[in-house]
Amino acid sequence: MVELKPDERIDDLEIRGFRIIQNPLYFCFGCDAVLLSDFARPGKNDRVMDLCTGTGIVPILMAAKDKGKSFAGLEINSYMAEMAGRSVAMNGIEDRFDIREGDIRNIRDMYSHGSYDYVTVNPPYIKENNGLTNPSSAINVARHEIELNLEDVISGAAYLLRSKGGFAMVHKPFRLPEIITLMKKYRIEPKRLRMVQSKVDSEPSMLLIEGAKEGGEFLKVEPVLIMYDENGEYTEEVLKIYGKI
Repeated sequence: MVELKPDERIDDLEIRGFRIIQNPLYFCFGCDAVLLSDFARPGKNDRVMDLCTGTGIVPILMAAKDKGKSFAGLEINSYMAEMAGRSVAMNGIEDRFDIREGDIRNIRDMYSHGSYDYVTVNPPYIKENNGLTNPSSAINVARHEIELNLEDVISGAAYLLRSKGGFAMVHKPFRLPEIITLMKKYRIEPKRLRMVQSKVDSEPSMLLIEGAKEGGEFLKVEPVLIMYDENGEYTEEVLKIYGKI
C-alpha cells in the first residue's frame, strides 16, 4: 500500500510500470529531468549518484532503463528526500537505491572520495538574486542558487567521482562559460555538449553536458535537440525519449 501525504499524487512514468510520487506545492519534475536521464551514459555496472535529486526522478528513470547497477540520491530538503524514498519503495527497487537527506556542501562528511562511477545533476539554474521568485520556498530553492551554487555542485561531483568517471548535467546556455571553467577547475573534462531548442527557429533554452574526471581534452558538440515541430507537437526524437514511440 502506497502512503500518500496531503497534496501528493502518483504519476505514471510510462516505462516498465514505474511510477513516482509528487507534490505540486513543492516541485514536480519537468522535461529537463527526462532529457538528462536520457543523455547520461553510465555503464551498466556503474554506481550512479544523482545530486539535487528532488523527487528522485532522474535515478528512477535511469533505473527503469537499466542505466547503471546501483543508484544514490542526495537531497537537501528532508520532505523531498523522504518522498523520493517512498517512490523508490513503491517501485520495488530499494535494493538498488540509497536516497539521503544532506547538503552538497557537506558531502565530504557523508561519502568517500571517488566512491561513484557516474554523477548526474539537475541543479538550480538561477543565481540567487536574479529571475522571478515563487511563493513556495521549496520551489525557489529548486530553481535559485539559495542553498548552494554551481561551484558547490561541480566540486561535490568531482569529489565523488573516481578517475575517468562520468558527469552529466542539464543547465541553461547562458551559464556555459562558467560551467566549463568550473568543470576544468575541478578536473572534469567536458566531453559532450548538446543544446536544446523549443523549435527550429528559437534560441537554445537548455544545455546537456557530459564530462570525464581527469579525461583528455576532446569535446563533441552533438546536433541540437528540437523539442516541438511546426505544429507544436513533440518531435519524433523527443517522443522516443519519452517512450511514446
